[in-house]
Amino acid sequence: MLNRSERLDLIFRALADPTRRALLERLTSGPAAVSTLAQPLDMSLAAVVQHLQVLQEAGLVHSEKVGRVRTCQLAPDALRSAEQWLHARRTGWEHRLDALGAVLAENTEDKE
Repeated sequence: MLNRSERLDLIFRALADPTRRALLERLTSGPAAVSTLAQPLDMSLAAVVQHLQVLQEAGLVHSEKVGRVRTCQLAPDALRSAEQWLHARRTGWEHRLDALGAVLAENTEDKE
């Protein structure tokens, strides 16, 4: 079982590639066959499958094969752990910046 840090590493690694982000964006419209996902991309079907495997390993996409057609869909709540990690960092920085702003405002008032 992956720990939280390893899961985040996989998610951010998957999101680092523009092709994988494009695939995720396409899947926000609903499930799609691998061949349909590959059509607008300027790469081989095998390359698209490799990108989808990275997304699956990160837990961002699920796929199902029925007959000869493999269909992919977004995993519900897949980005939640990354969103929580980013939110915690953003909140921390906002508090620091607010404190800095208060100090700067106080120093400005003292000089006037």
